Amino acid sequence: MLQHIMTLADVEQLIQKGKTLLLAGEEDLLRKLPKGKWIGGTIPYFITPDKGGMVSQDNIFVTDISDVAASIDVKVYDDNTLGKVYTDSGHAGFSFIIIPAMSPVHSSFALNGPNYKDFGCQPLIGWISGVHLDNLGKSSPKVFDGVSGTAHEREAVVMHVRVPQGKTVDVGIVNIFEQGGGDTLTFASDGFSCTDVMVNGVKENFADYITRNKLDTKLPLVADYYGALVNISFQSVEPGADVKFYAPVFAGIRYKHAKPISDYATLFDAQLKKNEVGGENIVFSCNCILNYLYSGLEGHKTEPFVGPITFGEVAYQLLNQTLVYLQVHDL
Repeated sequence: MLQHIMTLADVEQLIQKGKTLLLAGEEDLLRKLPKGKWIGGTIPYFITPDKGGMVSQDNIFVTDISDVAASIDVKVYDDNTLGKVYTDSGHAGFSFIIIPAMSPVHSSFALNGPNYKDFGCQPLIGWISGVHLDNLGKSSPKVFDGVSGTAHEREAVVMHVRVPQGKTVDVGIVNIFEQGGGDTLTFASDGFSCTDVMVNGVKENFADYITRNKLDTKLPLVADYYGALVNISFQSVEPGADVKFYAPVFAGIRYKHAKPISDYATLFDAQLKKNEVGGENIVFSCNCILNYLYSGLEGHKTEPFVGPITFGEVAYQLLNQTLVYLQVHDL
């Protein structure tokens, strides 16, 4: 299974050979590619097999899924139609999604994904496209439908994949965080930001609460969503302003601040080893930009996981500060 960083010319050759590809790279590069059986998203951060974590604005990360794609169907969805993503997926493979960060479809998927019709009927995996951190607010994340040759900044692109007979698909999540033993936090409404929080049932200003208790905002809020631990990462906390998140909080869900971590990078490495699976079966993986920054992953390998560093991960629903991966096995 090919997962590697490549030059524009090498990627062009793969497309011209009819390969089925999942791509990640800078917008200027993806716009130069010919039409073919590929989808892609913008990001210049990667974990590569040779150099580990790196930034590259001149190369494209390639995941070649030709061997596990008996057939594909590429569709573009807006925030009004993405609710059909599971219904459209079929029942013999998986669906791969790329969503531009900070777009209407990003917000819609984050808030409504678990309520989509047929949610979870087939594996859905993917990532949130982004930009170089120096360009935040200057350029917008994009996704690309290689079949039609179109770029989108307000829609999601999905490749529905049927795998060959005799194959089965699994989605895995690596999450180093667990709930701490502190206060129980709940919120009055769903959203990517809030002013107030209920602390053990008592209403408080959330920014004041975070400042007063000196909460480390590198550590996310963690919720137990029916047995799965889901992170809500902090984007910004400013006194007198709303607290902003990279994923939405939901009303009625109980959150706790994550258990403190003495050495972020060491724990991340330990969790990778704990979750290590046969590298030959890993079709795709991606890791969060916050893990990249806080664990100091530049120049650091996360074997057997390679791939784009993202502004959010998708494993059935939107996730933050996780690594997600897709495996295809023989039955």
